[in-house]
Amino acid sequence: MSRRIVIITEIIAPYRIPVFNALRQCRGVDLQVIFLAEHDPTEREWLIYKDEIRFPYQVLPSWRRRVGRHNFLLNWGAERALRRAAPDFVVCGGYNYVASWQSMSWARRNRVPFGLWVESTTRDSRDGHRLIEFLKTRFLRGCDAFVVPGKSSVEYLSRYGVPSEMIFTAPNAVDTRFFAERAGVVRENPGFHREALGLPARFFLFAGRLVPQKGIFDLLAAYGALAPELRKEIGLVFVGDGPARPALLQRAANVNSGSIQIVGFAHRELLATYYALADIFVFPTHTDPWGLVVNEAMACGLPVISSDAAGCVADLIESGWNGRVVPAGDVGQLAGAMDELARNAELRPLMGQRGRQRIELYSPEAWAAGMAEAVMPHTRRAA
Repeated sequence: MSRRIVIITEIIAPYRIPVFNALRQCRGVDLQVIFLAEHDPTEREWLIYKDEIRFPYQVLPSWRRRVGRHNFLLNWGAERALRRAAPDFVVCGGYNYVASWQSMSWARRNRVPFGLWVESTTRDSRDGHRLIEFLKTRFLRGCDAFVVPGKSSVEYLSRYGVPSEMIFTAPNAVDTRFFAERAGVVRENPGFHREALGLPARFFLFAGRLVPQKGIFDLLAAYGALAPELRKEIGLVFVGDGPARPALLQRAANVNSGSIQIVGFAHRELLATYYALADIFVFPTHTDPWGLVVNEAMACGLPVISSDAAGCVADLIESGWNGRVVPAGDVGQLAGAMDELARNAELRPLMGQRGRQRIELYSPEAWAAGMAEAVMPHTRRAA
């Protein structure tokens, strides 16, 4: 007998569709997803690949407003949607929306097990406000199970006193097959794609929002600290957009030698092309719950230099084996790692191959298996 699982999450992000599709295929799982909005126009320009969705879903009516760093999203109809879905288990992807609290309240009243999908880490810069901590602690106490992407989130929950037996790991995943196959196609004729995009023969790659928290100015400074002759051999390409783009362009103009390009936002097909043509992926973030771009880069066979603030590092990167891990904000160590990998033509492909092998364990199917393990025992007890 199938159990109805309802996942409540914010937007129809393209990287979530493959994992939800995989969960829908799990034996005994009848999945329905409730989205709080189709997209977030204040942050991302993602396409919504509705033709790839293989699970039933609905989007709640909403009102959104961004004020400074705060993103307000109000929904109506959450309890009505849950009542119609009649779930055996509810998984909520966060506690910071009114709909999250309404969903927990509905689950408690109807004696439906309620789980929290947690991606926060102890390095999360959003933590610390007294009121937020109070509300967070209260929300955590109302949950029956917790689903995390990896080790950093386990550590985070442990600090709030969550018992280990209540924590289940669904490893964060992207469509690894898509990125690997697309990269393979591009590398069959790299010159054509390189010329079409106007890219240098070699380059470091960053992909993500252009905001200071992603460490983009650290990366620019580290590139500028490389020897001039090395900068002449290898460029730096930023893929993404955001409010810091004008400042980044201005500072990039002060780097005398080398090639620095800021190419704007790229959807997944074009993004995979940039991964395929790059030498090294650099993710110098100051705070990031995970960093799915690292999954994508590894799926495309790239060695990765990441800061230790990225939530994915504890699971995905072994410094010296498939990449380098440097302290967040340390421009000197970042430049040293970039210099080392840029000059070592034998180590780069070896690291990339190791990363490609590791990321196979972080597939949509692996995520689905972890999520199913979390919810199915609770639904059996509730049945």
